[in-house]
Amino acid sequence: IYNGALDNASGIACMLSVAKALAGWTPRPKRSILFMTVTAEESGLLGSDYYAKHPTFPAGKIAVNFNMDGTNLLGRTKDLVVLGFGKTDLDDPLQNLAALQERVVLPDQMPEKGSFYRSDHFSFAKTGIPSLSFETGLDVIGKPEGWGKAQVDEYTEKHYHQPSDEYDPAWNLEGAIEDARLIFQLALQVANQEAMPKWKPGDEFEKLRNP
Repeated sequence: IYNGALDNASGIACMLSVAKALAGWTPRPKRSILFMTVTAEESGLLGSDYYAKHPTFPAGKIAVNFNMDGTNLLGRTKDLVVLGFGKTDLDDPLQNLAALQERVVLPDQMPEKGSFYRSDHFSFAKTGIPSLSFETGLDVIGKPEGWGKAQVDEYTEKHYHQPSDEYDPAWNLEGAIEDARLIFQLALQVANQEAMPKWKPGDEFEKLRNP
């Protein structure tokens, strides 16, 4: 049995927490916010690809796509890693919200793995929708340099897509809470702003954005 406790049950839990907070928020956001769990990522992004090709709203009307696979279970971090950071005009809002948490936003720290092109947000990027994927920060407060990356590497080597990806009572959820709060605030900001998010000029996905 592959329970996928970290990847991606923890991400689903984070998403549901953000959804619950936004559903109870007043005043209501100006834009609709759709929460979706899609299937068969490992088989070729089949679920997200289907929705991206058959959306319930025209792709040009979808402001942005946020993706969460797993969430931070290591504790509070000084950083937040975001796949897609540097590609859209959401960089400044992201950095401003992270600064309120005394954190910095970093792009993909292992770009050689091509993670931006392997997860569900990629299906939306291919239709021109600005897309970000939130990853675990690596600079864990109170831990020595390199500890966070070592934990991620160990998980990837021993537990990623394995039956051993199980719930661990030792998980520290403080970082997950901070990430969820930031995602909530960014989603609310985008939902209430008049302008639609944009790819940066010259980005590979810019020309795919429908007016």
